[in-house]
Amino acid sequence: MTRPPHSRRATRAPRTGPGGPPIRAWRRAVALAALALAAAGCGVRGTSVPVDAGGAPARVSCKVPAGDAGDTGAAVPDGARVTVYLVCSSALVQVERTVARSEGTPAEGARLQEARALLTELQKEPSAAEQAAGFSTAVPQNLRVAGPRAGDPADALRLSIRPDDLPSFALAQLACTYGAGAALGRTHAAVLGGPGDDAPERYACSAEVRTHPDIAQNAGWGDPLPR
Repeated sequence: MTRPPHSRRATRAPRTGPGGPPIRAWRRAVALAALALAAAGCGVRGTSVPVDAGGAPARVSCKVPAGDAGDTGAAVPDGARVTVYLVCSSALVQVERTVARSEGTPAEGARLQEARALLTELQKEPSAAEQAAGFSTAVPQNLRVAGPRAGDPADALRLSIRPDDLPSFALAQLACTYGAGAALGRTHAAVLGGPGDDAPERYACSAEVRTHPDIAQNAGWGDPLPR
């Protein structure tokens, strides 16, 4: 009896796509390609090159260093300390100054003397220390102040420019500075009139005015006084 020849397991040929590489290799290539696309779409690739975004925005302190009032009156032995309001970061901030005591005529009275001394301080260019802290002033150099006229309230002050014609920040500076004046009564307000016949009005130095000095541009800030 003849033994059948030794049978061998047929070797299966790798499956291929139509006219292409083996299906398993083809699927692996597709998966790798999809993974690469997904990784590329996840975000901006990092870089080892440092990027200069510029310096941080400059900020001002709105605070004058202690002991540096920044005014020429500081050397006057009998100088008086006064408070003025300057502009800093679009708001009003009080600054202490030392001024020489006024030597006005007795007819002018202490109120008018202080009003003129305070106006002079507001018109001064801020000192180097004040400028470094961010302070400035909007009060015009040509502004003048006088006492009340006949028929005006006793605490009124007449300006050489109509209050409503002044820059809004300047009017707010005047209202708050005069409102803090000792000889002016520290009323937290100023009764101001102009060179014309209009009656003086009361301009209060409220927290809103100090925070938003441009409120002077809004109608109705000045309160008409009863006649």
